[in-house]
Amino acid sequence: MLKTKNIGLFLGPLSFVLILFFFHPDGLNPQANAVLASTAWVSIWWITEVIPIAVTSLLPIILFPLSGAMELSLTTTSYGHKYIFLYMGGFIIAIAIEKWNLHKRIALNIIYLVGSNIKRIILGFMLATAFLSMWISNTATSVMMLPIGLAVINEFNTRLSNQDNDNSFGKALMLSIAYSASIGGIATLIGTPPNIVFAGVVLETFNYEITFFNWMIFGLPISLFLLFICWKYLTNYAFSFKKNEFPGGKEEILKLKQELGPISYEEKMVGVIFALTAFCWITRSFFIQNFIPAIDDTIIAIFFATILFLLNTSLKDRKLINWNEAVKMPWGVILLFGGGMALAKAFEISGLSIWLGEQMISLKGLNLFIILIVLIAAVNFLTEITSNLATTAMLLPVLASLSVLLEVHPFIIMTGATVAASCAFMLPAATPPNAVVFGSGYLRIPDMVKVGIVMNLFSIIFAALMVFYILPILWQIDPFEFKYLNL
Repeated sequence: MLKTKNIGLFLGPLSFVLILFFFHPDGLNPQANAVLASTAWVSIWWITEVIPIAVTSLLPIILFPLSGAMELSLTTTSYGHKYIFLYMGGFIIAIAIEKWNLHKRIALNIIYLVGSNIKRIILGFMLATAFLSMWISNTATSVMMLPIGLAVINEFNTRLSNQDNDNSFGKALMLSIAYSASIGGIATLIGTPPNIVFAGVVLETFNYEITFFNWMIFGLPISLFLLFICWKYLTNYAFSFKKNEFPGGKEEILKLKQELGPISYEEKMVGVIFALTAFCWITRSFFIQNFIPAIDDTIIAIFFATILFLLNTSLKDRKLINWNEAVKMPWGVILLFGGGMALAKAFEISGLSIWLGEQMISLKGLNLFIILIVLIAAVNFLTEITSNLATTAMLLPVLASLSVLLEVHPFIIMTGATVAASCAFMLPAATPPNAVVFGSGYLRIPDMVKVGIVMNLFSIIFAALMVFYILPILWQIDPFEFKYLNL
């Protein structure tokens, strides 16, 4: 890893200089050339992680104005994109949910309801993890579910006197947590960073808003089906269990529930705010806007996040959340998103995205479904070794222009890439949830690769089918409409 960083340290600036001063192909104007040079430096440092990814995301503020790619004021405006504040509002609500242990209560109740059958226990963990991951970060969800899972595994091993020597149950449960955290994030616009990047690039490039409801009617079915297939695969094919019933499993979950005590006033209040936020996000585009035309998903997020700072706890002299707690939101992700938006804006105004799209002339004439399969597979396996947020931030502006060359609707290939970025299941480095469960000690890399590659391949085919056949129906678009102005 150190060697990779050393290579990236010099390769990033070197590529910037070489492209800026020596790479001048036909059709590439000086501004687009500067954007390409800057993007090369940022991309190499994102991939090799020479410095923290969030810090690399600030490079456009330096490189764009100095190279002539984009003026400083326009560059910094990208870091204040409205979707950044949507994400911030969502994070504040998530922090309040975690602060008062509401997420743990939700998870334990779901698991308790499914019973003590081994396969159903795994299903319970997956449902709880996926549901939470729809609303709070995948990382936070997997970190929260890990100790609950470890407690259940330890109880299982104790009651069976370690008869499960290969620990199939432990491996299956750990992987179920990681996979369902990633799968659950696909369901909502705020569930995982690539979804927000997609919406932001679409808004910047086409001046078209992907609403919370728009995404959910497409993302939720994908999430539910992948979750079901993943559960069936893990419990029927990937692993075999020597015991079908978990002796005392329900009692262990009940014990964990009892340790939480009765539901508190604070949990109830945060739960109400959370439910109202979700309701407004889901109904905004077809109900609330009839009464408040200016309402927006970002306004909803910031409004309810602000309410949390106003409501008292049962102690009256404390609020449900304070700034010292809210400020712990993952600023690195927010900066990374801002850097992605700056790249998207620069690609658009410089014409670089159109030029890059024209270089992919070899794809023209291929069947659209084949193109989708190739694209989704490429993104899927690329995100096994790179950040899914950085990958989508780099690719989506290019794909927007590629759609014109291919004479297809841009949403088709852009949505395919976005979903693919959340379906990396093979390596610990692919996603934070994978890394979290790998650290439990129950898994080795061969375990993850052996199981994950099947999930990767299935998700590639399924995502392509959903994007090709179902997305046009749900979003009422023509897959072969490619004129930007007619979106």
